[in-house]
Amino acid sequence: MKTVSLQEATRDLEALADAVERGEVVTVTRDGKPVLDLVPHAAAEAQKPRAKKGGIDWEAGQAYLRSKGIENAVPYIAEDFDDPLPEDFLLRPLP
Repeated sequence: MKTVSLQEATRDLEALADAVERGEVVTVTRDGKPVLDLVPHAAAEAQKPRAKKGGIDWEAGQAYLRSKGIENAVPYIAEDFDDPLPEDFLLRPLP
């Protein structure tokens, strides 16, 4: 891992970008204290948590409620609850 000051990073950004593309991690410091890390883009994307299809992790919600002593707060939620609405429903005029 390479460490550079903020002034060096500003001056040599292109060279640091080349180093990061080769897979190196560069730590940028201000007054000797780490401020940020430059990491390869693909590695940064792999570290992000991926959301499940539908956007809501129901199992995690249930586990949280159980940890707080709440059982069956939501007894049933249809599997297609958060699926997109059909287009004909969305285009129908209001009564």
